[in-house]
Amino acid sequence: MSNLVEEWQRIGSDLEELETGIALCEEEHDAELAGEVEALSAKLEQRLGALELRNMLGGEHDARDAIAMIHSGAGGTESADWAGMLFRMYQRWAESRGHRLTVLDLQPGDEGGLKSVTFSVVGDYAYGHLKAEMGVHRLVRISPYDANKRRHTSFASVFVYPDVEDEIEVQINDADLRIDIFRSSGPGGQSVNTTDSAVRITHLPTGIVVQCQNERSQFKNKHAAMKVLKARLYERERQEREAERDKLNENKREIAWGSQIRSYVLHPYQLVKDHRTDYETGNAQRVLDGDIEDFIEQALIKKVV
Repeated sequence: MSNLVEEWQRIGSDLEELETGIALCEEEHDAELAGEVEALSAKLEQRLGALELRNMLGGEHDARDAIAMIHSGAGGTESADWAGMLFRMYQRWAESRGHRLTVLDLQPGDEGGLKSVTFSVVGDYAYGHLKAEMGVHRLVRISPYDANKRRHTSFASVFVYPDVEDEIEVQINDADLRIDIFRSSGPGGQSVNTTDSAVRITHLPTGIVVQCQNERSQFKNKHAAMKVLKARLYERERQEREAERDKLNENKREIAWGSQIRSYVLHPYQLVKDHRTDYETGNAQRVLDGDIEDFIEQALIKKVV
């Protein structure tokens, strides 16, 4: 909150400077000064927009880091490729914001793409932003894997959880865990692929299964897997409390095939449309390159997340 107040005060000070500059422009008709005033005005407008967006991120865990998962839907290679494209989109988004993205677990597709990937995003308000991406994402395109160049529709689901820190208590009893150690698969360093370092943890009471194989150390993989399990258990408990209190929140759609939140159409025209807010853009490639801020902002403004 203090950061918001400080930025608001800085904007107020810069606004006074802008008003002084406008008055001088009116008196002196200085073209160079007018250019500087216009540039300052544009920067202030941008900062005010960012401040307004930050002010909307007032949820209990919005300021936290995020743990996200992408799962490909039915459709084999097509959906696996789409899951890989989504992962690249979030990588680019995180990079553009200066966030740190770390892969915790990755299951490659049989012929390319991804069956699933779990990753963490460390940065200011990472969860507050990425929670707007939770749901089913639909792709329509001419398949690069189809020799007959037919149009295909693919699905992938995105789950996002707040990275729960140690001060949030989530009770996990050792007796409730089944821990399996196995050999890592997929791309990686030699030690990753030749030692039994991958860890799979099953939480028996809930049936939640998490795994990590990105690190060479079994200890590090277990630590990362426990972190994911803790986040998922916390989110499960939070959702159960909300369900008891509110029954069903109409703004939060069930994540299931057929309830897509966004469609990405690459053929016969280019369009990305969010079905919750009706916000859309014809520059699909820019979105797939990580420019998803407008979609996130619209979801927050219209309170669909």
